[in-house]
Amino acid sequence: MEKIECRLLDLGFIVINPWKISATEGKEIEEANNIEDLYYRLKRLHEINLKIGKNNENAIKNCDNVFAILDGVDVDSGTASEIGFGYGIGKKIYGYRGDFRLSADNLGSIVNLQVQYWIESSGGFIVTNFEDIKKISNLNKL
Repeated sequence: MEKIECRLLDLGFIVINPWKISATEGKEIEEANNIEDLYYRLKRLHEINLKIGKNNENAIKNCDNVFAILDGVDVDSGTASEIGFGYGIGKKIYGYRGDFRLSADNLGSIVNLQVQYWIESSGGFIVTNFEDIKKISNLNKL
């Protein structure tokens, strides 16, 4: 993830990394996990989770495009939902899958067919080679 983020920054993109905008919540989660009473611990963790989700929603609403890392045995469920949400509000979606494992429903797609549909229907595309990330550098900024 860091390597791809650096590559995007080198290409002149402004990157809003959902893991980094949630950095303060990491400390809050740590504090919540130290709450002895299980009811209050779960309640506090739920509140933090909603805050993180809202931060991600706002980040997607306020960006021009979405760039998703699609590696793994299957696309991460959070990433898949962010792709669908981005598509639903009219964002162009781009993806990177450098993972060689078959993650698609069949050989006609690179990843889950619905995820790939949202990406391509948005006007975006998926690259499978790290160097090909530069193909999007002449397009709208992320």
